[in-house]
Parts: sequence; structure tokens; C-alpha cells
Amino acid sequence: MSLFEELKRRNVVKVAVLYVVASWLLLQVADVLFPNLGAPDWAFGFVLGLLILFFFPAVIFSWVYEMTPEGLKREKEIDRSQSITASTGHKINVLIVVLLVLAIAVVAVDRLVPENETTAEITGEEPANEAPADVVAVDPVALAAAKFAPAPDRSIAVLPFVNMSSDPEQEYFSDGLSEELLNLLAQVPELHVASRTSAFSFKGKDVKIADVAAELKVAHILEGSVRKAGKQVRITAQLIDADRDVHLWSETWDRTLDDVFAIQDEIAASVVRELRVTLLGASPTVEETDPQAYALYLQARHLGRQGSAESMLTAIELYKEVLAIDPDYAPAWNGMSSSYTNLASIRVIPEDEGYAMAIDAAERALVADPNSAQAYAGLGWHANVRDGDYAASAEYYRKALELAPNDDRVLNGAAVLLNTLGRLDESIRILRLLSERDPVNATVFNNLASVYSDTGRLDDANATIDKALALSPDFVTARFIKALLEYRRGDYQAYLDGMDWVAEATGVGGWRLMGRVFSYSKMGRQAEAEQGLADLKQEYAEDFAYGIAVFYAQNQQPDAALEWLEKAYEFDGPGGLSDARSDWALQPLHDDPRWQALLSKAGLSDAQVAAIDFQVDLPE
Repeated sequence: MSLFEELKRRNVVKVAVLYVVASWLLLQVADVLFPNLGAPDWAFGFVLGLLILFFFPAVIFSWVYEMTPEGLKREKEIDRSQSITASTGHKINVLIVVLLVLAIAVVAVDRLVPENETTAEITGEEPANEAPADVVAVDPVALAAAKFAPAPDRSIAVLPFVNMSSDPEQEYFSDGLSEELLNLLAQVPELHVASRTSAFSFKGKDVKIADVAAELKVAHILEGSVRKAGKQVRITAQLIDADRDVHLWSETWDRTLDDVFAIQDEIAASVVRELRVTLLGASPTVEETDPQAYALYLQARHLGRQGSAESMLTAIELYKEVLAIDPDYAPAWNGMSSSYTNLASIRVIPEDEGYAMAIDAAERALVADPNSAQAYAGLGWHANVRDGDYAASAEYYRKALELAPNDDRVLNGAAVLLNTLGRLDESIRILRLLSERDPVNATVFNNLASVYSDTGRLDDANATIDKALALSPDFVTARFIKALLEYRRGDYQAYLDGMDWVAEATGVGGWRLMGRVFSYSKMGRQAEAEQGLADLKQEYAEDFAYGIAVFYAQNQQPDAALEWLEKAYEFDGPGGLSDARSDWALQPLHDDPRWQALLSKAGLSDAQVAAIDFQVDLPE
């Protein structure tokens, strides 16, 4: 008898299969129960390790011993004519099937029963550290039906058009044209359009149309190609029914750049017609400008989104070229405003100068287009973060939401304002909605992680900022938040390394000094910490007054902390304290009788915040 036949006769193979199935069942149960029981993160790995460790002893045991009517006996002690291994094998088969059924049932229950976060999204409540007693029950059947429901018929994703030009540098044009089409279709209220970041996440990937549609939860895909040579363009577009993999419509245009706006209008109108959308108003059309200015605008927007100081500075110069050709092109003014804001926020250009130019550009955008939601949102951001005029910020965002209630960028800014006002739960609700709707938007995850951090939900903050960095590894503010989270969990070297990275990326040495002051004071290197603090005060007092105040607050020096918060107000006005009400790092000051007086000066006292009427109705 061969070795394998002997293994089968002694049921060793079946015992091995039984062990694997039982282990799988045990792991599925552990995966469901451990989070609800508050088990530590390592518990699941520990159970898995034990199961792997005992696999070989179990197999060896089944080789050496055999089950008999009198109990376990060594196999060599049993007369083969009296062996009941065949009967035992049949029982093992039955047990394997039973355990497989149980394991599948556990998996099914785990998939259908919502977790706490899903429950919160449905009920409209935020999860707390401990589940409240009156949590609203969720119907698993209804939840499963919603999860697996087909995409709505009037839904579409616009994939980035393929650059067919001989020059790879022309890719900004094909990408920009795709985004303009997406923005055009998004203006149709009756049509659900997947966000830009979600649709563009498939760029360059060999993925089936059906898989893209399933991932983005849309029924239709618009794709195409662009070939640009001088002033000549060839644009091909096709609309696909993803479920049936059928081309509903396709067309090719050989035109000049002068016709690019008419082509976009034709494509949008064709999509609306093919999807049988009944418009409540006129069909949206592209805001036209000089074709050369348009090409420069698309290039500037592409560079501005890369996030580096160099790319944003180049984008501003290109926006200036656009506006020299067409001074009334509102999208270019909005793009310039955004670039100035980003450069000032990371101290690449002086804050006062950068923010002043950003506000001027946003105001010029409104003059050019009084219905520019982006301009209103930009002014709302500055009124919030820089001017400390929170009532004005709320009014700007209210107007922006009236014009573009579904615009993710407007909603994101509204969430930041709510965070400033200390309405953290409302901010989290908006940002979670945006993260669900646009799961590859690093900025949304960055902002959500920041609010989670302020509420003390550090595990959520870490997981969320890691998503932001996975999407955009060189995202400066995400790197900064990650460093702060390392500091809060006591890894001061990781915090120091993170702040060094931020300093290198921005070219601003104050970030490096901040890292040394905070980390060295915790690492017992007091002399170096004190020297770093002295250097920070001498070289970067105006830009880092708030950070110095945070250092003193964290080191239980309230007098010095309040003194430097006053300096932050002196240097930057109310905007210098826009983070104060929600900032976790200033909590040691909250019981100080001077705290409310400081908030009042900044316009953020309880009474002042309560007087601001600002509600955000989340879109479905």
C-alpha cells in the first residue's frame, strides 16, 4: 500500500481538511466577535498563530491514533480486520459539511449586519466611544437590498479621455476636456455623475467597463480620446451601457480649437438625450473663452493640482497668461485664488500677501460670473480661516450651496467652517458622506482625519490619514497631521521625521524647528528643545505664534500659552485663532477663566457661535 493510500485509510487527509475548515470557522467567529468585545488588535493574530502551530500535531495525532468503540488506541495496536476507519471517515465527512455550512452562515451574517458606522450613517447619528442605549435598529434586509441595488438608470461616470497626441505633454488637454464634460453633466440635477477623483482613479488601468461601473455605482460610462496637433483637434466620444456592454452612441469630430466648446456642448446634449433625461430647465453649456486661453487654463489647473510649491507657482503664471487674453474668465480667477491660498497656507509665500491676492482673485471671479459657486466658497474659506468673520463665512457658504448643493468642494469647505465653530459631529457627517461619494479624494480624508483627531478618535484619525497618504504620498498637510498623530501616540522620533519632511517639502525651516521643540522636550533633550524654541521665536514668531502657544499648553504652562495666543491674534487677527475652539491641543486651557475671554475676542465664544445660523442640508 502506498503512503498516500495509507494516509487516506487512517483518515489523516480528512482530519487535515476538518482542521482547516474548523479553523476557518473559528477565525470567522473571532473576526465578528473580537471588535464587539473590545479585544486588542493582536488577539486575532494570536488565534491564527495558535491554529497554525497545532495543525501538524493534529495531523501526526491522526496518523498515530485511531478511534475505536473502546476509545482512542494507537494504530499499531489495532487488528486491521477490526478497524472502523471507514465509518470514522464517513462521520468526519459529515462534520466537515456541517462546519462549512456554519462558516458560510457566519460570513453571510457578517456581510448583512451593519457595523456601528453604517448604523450611524443611516440614523444620522455619530458613533460614540461607547454605544448609546437607544441606538436605532437597522433592518439587515433593507441594508442588503440597498447595498446590492442596481445603479440608477440616469447615472454616469466620465473616464479620462485618452491622449492620442504624439506629445505626451498634451495629456493635460485630454484630461481637462474630460473634466469639463464631467462638470457640464454634473449641472444636470436629474443626472447622477461620479466625482472626478473617483472616475480619474481608473486612468491608465486595464479595467473592464462593467467593473468600473460597478465600483462607481453608475449605469453608463462616457469615454473617448483626444488628438491635438497645433490648432487641430480630433475628439472621439462614446457612451456605453455598462450592464449590457452596448454602445448607445458614438461620434468623432475633426475640428479646430475654436470649436472645442461646441463639441463639449454636443457631447453633453447627446448624453442627456440618450439617457432620456427630462430637463427641468435649459441644457447646461460650457463657459466659453478664447481657445488659446482655454488650453492654457487646462494646463494651469493640471499643474495646480500637483500640490508642489513649484507646480503651483507655475500654475499662477499660466493663469496670468489666460487672464491677459480673457480678463473675464471666472474659472481662471478661481484657479488663481486657490493656488495663492495653498501657497500661503504652507508659508511658501507670505501669508498676508498670499491670502490678500487669493481674496482679490475670488472677488474678480464674482465680478466676471456672479453665479460662481467656487468664488463664493473661496471667499467663505478666507472669511473663516483668515478673517475670523464666521457669520460672513456662513453667508458665503450658504450662497455657494444654493448655487451648487451637490458640489463636493463647497460641501468640504462648509465642513471646515462647522469644525471651526466647534460643531464637530456635523463636520464629520459631511466629510464621511464625501468620503463615501468620492473614495479617492485625499483632501476629504485629510480633513476628516483632522476632525477625528480633534474629537479624540485617534484610531479613526490614523486609519483615515493613512488613506489620504495612500492616495497622495506627498500631500503636505496630510504628512503634518500624520506627524501630529505620531506625537500623540508617543512616537516622538516619527513625529520629528515627519516634521523634517514637511520642512523639506515646503522650504520653510520653521516646521523643522517646531518638530525639534516638541519632540526633544519629550525625549529628555531639554537644552536642545529650549534652543529650538528660542530660534523659533526669533526667526518665525509671526508665522508660528499659534504653534508656540500649543507647545506651552501641552507642557502645562497656561500663562505662556495664553500670551502666545494673544500674539497669534495680534499677528493674524481673529483668523490666527480660527482653530482654537476645536483644537484638541488647547484643551488644557479650557478651565482657565481667561479662555472664554480669548474665544470672545476671536468671535468664537459659546454665545457668538450660537448666534450664527448655518445649516447644511446633505444631498441624498
